[in-house]
Amino acid sequence: MREPGSPLWSPSQGTVERATVTRYMRWLHERRGLSFDDYDSLWTWSVEQLDDFWASIWDFCEVRAATPYETVLADRRMPGAQWFPGARLNYAEHVFSRARGAESAIVHRSETREEGTLSWDELREQVARAAGGLRALGVGPGDRVVAYLPNVPETVVAFLACASIGAIWSSCSPDFGLRSVVDRFSQIEPKVLFAVDGYRYGGRDFDRIGTVAELQRQMPSLERTVLLGYLEPGSRADRLAAAMSWEELLASDPREPSFEPLPFDHPLWVLYSSGTTGLPKAIVQGHGGILLEQLKKGFLHLDAGPEDRMFWFTTTGWMMWNFLVGTMLTGATILLYDGSPGHPDMNVLWDFAQDAGMTCFGTSASYLASCMKSEIAPARTHDLSALRSVGSTGSPLSPEGFRWVYDSVGEDTWLFSTSGGTDVCTAFVGGCPILPVYQGELQCRALGAAVKALDEDGRPVVDEVGELVITEPMPSMPLFFWNDPEGARYRSSYFEMYPGVWRHGDWIEITSRGTAVIYGRSDSTINRQGVRMGTSEIYRAILALPEIVDALVVDLPREGEESFMPLFVVLREGTELDEELEREIKRRIREDCSPRHVPNRVYAIEEVPRTLSGKVLEVPVKRILTGTPPDRAASRDSLANPQALDYFTDLAEQLRTEE
Repeated sequence: MREPGSPLWSPSQGTVERATVTRYMRWLHERRGLSFDDYDSLWTWSVEQLDDFWASIWDFCEVRAATPYETVLADRRMPGAQWFPGARLNYAEHVFSRARGAESAIVHRSETREEGTLSWDELREQVARAAGGLRALGVGPGDRVVAYLPNVPETVVAFLACASIGAIWSSCSPDFGLRSVVDRFSQIEPKVLFAVDGYRYGGRDFDRIGTVAELQRQMPSLERTVLLGYLEPGSRADRLAAAMSWEELLASDPREPSFEPLPFDHPLWVLYSSGTTGLPKAIVQGHGGILLEQLKKGFLHLDAGPEDRMFWFTTTGWMMWNFLVGTMLTGATILLYDGSPGHPDMNVLWDFAQDAGMTCFGTSASYLASCMKSEIAPARTHDLSALRSVGSTGSPLSPEGFRWVYDSVGEDTWLFSTSGGTDVCTAFVGGCPILPVYQGELQCRALGAAVKALDEDGRPVVDEVGELVITEPMPSMPLFFWNDPEGARYRSSYFEMYPGVWRHGDWIEITSRGTAVIYGRSDSTINRQGVRMGTSEIYRAILALPEIVDALVVDLPREGEESFMPLFVVLREGTELDEELEREIKRRIREDCSPRHVPNRVYAIEEVPRTLSGKVLEVPVKRILTGTPPDRAASRDSLANPQALDYFTDLAEQLRTEE
């Protein structure tokens, strides 16, 4: 059980009074006759009375629908919950429902361009023109449009244009390797590809024309490509087949977007969350479900509004990009940054925070750990007077990371650490502006998210570590997986361990004071700087090398710093793991998967431990390397080669002495 301790931060009475969640509770009292003494009682109501809670979000956030809904929750089974049948609406229309004319909608900065601003009026016109251009290309409701674009305003324009006409969006960052992009996009058979000619990162230019040409070749469903000239002035679209420039797409006449009224469960976008086997899961989420979840999250948990300037350091290949765009639903300005967070030094994002008047600085736990390791102190070197909050996600933020924020960013800063997933494009546990912040703990379970920790026997526990589960449906849960017509992969991904209950794959502790602590993945998906990738993708990349016959990879948390990711390879007989082969292994992972998933160290081993059915023992190996006794990490009787664990037992001791 955690010691009570003193909070690192507590909201002032003024902060509590001004918070949107406080206004929401007053609204519930006035409109619904409901009274709540504290956040915990509000949360309990929100998960026990799902219909009433989500109906209140609809009304409080002023959701617009071309046709009204018949009921809130027609079917509450998981999977298969049916939300708001009968309602027809459009996500993009709601983004503009709180538009503020000539005021800034987007402020952007990158290594490639000077800082710029796009007003709400300019954004509206560009979305209208892009939507007109897409319609001229024959794109309509249900067609898939994919983007290989960086975190720039054009990407937001393209997404909102797709949403406005009912096309289904999907994006990957241009630093993703060819194979990773094809593995994702080819599953959904896109009609149009948005792509970039290249990008700059860490002061280096990366040309992507050749990669785009190969994407075209490997995705025969593509009819047209729209090329954004980002790295070089002008367009190089003439170097690609059936391609046009971004400027040509926007040559369309309309200045006002029209918004297609769509069923509540019409697909909005496809996100990708890798498992341990097969292709990445192509997760389909709907207009209505994402709209309601992001309205709830933006207003009640982020406390965002028209006066805010919201930032999250992300790429277009991470769900946090979708999440950041969603904060526009509150009328907030979003701040985009494309480039390295460490170039020319670790102050580059804090420079942006100062210059742009950032009110919320969102980032990953690993970035905060890097700042701490670099011994920078932004509060002493920058004017951060506009900054109200710092958000952290992607992996658990260490207690030292909490302390660094309050010591080096500002003692009056509201730090909210959050944890959720691509699978629902939101956080299950995270921040609330009216609650205190305790070191190493997430403030609360999110409203409408019935989060519990289950022990090995499937019983809810408090003040103990257990499996993170969701016992009631949420509107932003996947509608389905693409190419999973019977729903078998969907069920096996979340509902195999506890039928009818969502098992997320994280270890969590719910404390007796209502806070939460995340202890990392309980499965073997690897989350590096917020980008989740299945081990199967890494294996596919390196097993293509003739020298490698088998492999195992794990990601090990490190207190107060970025995780440590070792890769273990079994070499073909007569092969040696020399510097040249190690460089080739890392190059293959960097190009085929992502730069974030290049291993910290490569080890040659005799054999990969496997079960009798042939499954790789990733989770048991991870447990051994983080200190679990081998006999508790795995049953040797269930292994095909139990002696293979001895190597990892010895390595665990070696790693402990190195720390």
